[in-house]
Amino acid sequence: MNAVNSDCRVVVSGIGVVSAIGLNRERFEDSLRAGRCGIRPITRFAPDRLQMKNAAAVAGFDAAAHIHPKRLTMMDRFAQFAVVAAREAIADAGIERGDGLRAAAVVLGSAAGGKTTEDDAFRELYGAGNPRVHPTVIPRSMLSAAVSHVAMDLGIQGPSFAVSSACASAAHALGQALWMLRSGAAEIALAGGAEACITPGPLKAWDSMRVVSLDICRPFSLGRRGMTLGEGAAVLALETLDRARRRGAKIYAELAGFGMSSDAGHLIQPSADGAARSMQAALRDGRIEPGEVDYINAHGTGTRSNDATESSAVKAVFDGHADALAISSTKSMHGHALGASGALEAAATALAIRGSFMPPTVNFTAADPDCPLDCVPNKARAAPVRAALSNSFAFGGLNAVLALKKVE
Repeated sequence: MNAVNSDCRVVVSGIGVVSAIGLNRERFEDSLRAGRCGIRPITRFAPDRLQMKNAAAVAGFDAAAHIHPKRLTMMDRFAQFAVVAAREAIADAGIERGDGLRAAAVVLGSAAGGKTTEDDAFRELYGAGNPRVHPTVIPRSMLSAAVSHVAMDLGIQGPSFAVSSACASAAHALGQALWMLRSGAAEIALAGGAEACITPGPLKAWDSMRVVSLDICRPFSLGRRGMTLGEGAAVLALETLDRARRRGAKIYAELAGFGMSSDAGHLIQPSADGAARSMQAALRDGRIEPGEVDYINAHGTGTRSNDATESSAVKAVFDGHADALAISSTKSMHGHALGASGALEAAATALAIRGSFMPPTVNFTAADPDCPLDCVPNKARAAPVRAALSNSFAFGGLNAVLALKKVE
């Protein structure tokens, strides 16, 4: 499916990040280049009732340093992340409030919304026996809360909505924003995702699935034991190439294509065919030949099934060129931030294109014959990146792939 005016080119002109490996874009990029891992012991609460003891939590984030205390009473942690990331994206892009921002679009993904708020409320209700629930629980926890807070914070009155498709949420949000800009629905869009699920109830539920590593995330590595959960937000400022050039904006990369597919198979087990179809759709939409792609930011969760399935899909799409590709999972550093992952990884991909480097897959120990790809083990690689894919393959078989390329 192609949107109206596919000849309209859209670029990333600003990036904002809150993550376990950096509280802003600059620190995030530094960590990607250094292969710095943000997975550490859980300290926000005692994890004694959990099997998992580690997470990629955002450390040192002081919401009160960014947001007025009165507003904070209405904001869950995931919305706080989104507002801070959105502010940075706009500042990085050099877009002023009066510079067309009022009519901009806001499209953000989240898989879970305000889980910290919900978990606190349920603990009071069921654990402490408190018969009352705070009246802000619903507006704080709703999936669209981050979108609303970003729009209110920046005075944006254009088309704004939330997207929820599990781990593909932010990638779907970015793809929808791309097509909105192509269609003329907006000239500027803030798109990405936010998540904050490092709280006892959700982590206990993840424990029960037996897909979380009990030590650390090792995507594509022999002996990997599963994912490590993370949190954070990334927001990308998108605008048309013509507009960016007119105002002399910095350009990270072109968001050239977007592809989607549904496995229509299993709620949890991934499909190589579904993943392959979404990659092919992104390449077609971006008018990119497989041989032009130098790098893939993988979904790469670190589970045995996902990494092997994604490797098979890459081989199917790229055939002989797969051996020349670099493919890494930055989840090995910033964790699996669920609905925010696609945005963090799109940000990493755009930074890689502009900075001519390939982020590593850290914690790698040994090659797995089921994942016969160059996964950039442990150390970042200095190399030009002409075109790249950012893969997001969600539970429920919901796949979204973004295609980015260098603007000459």
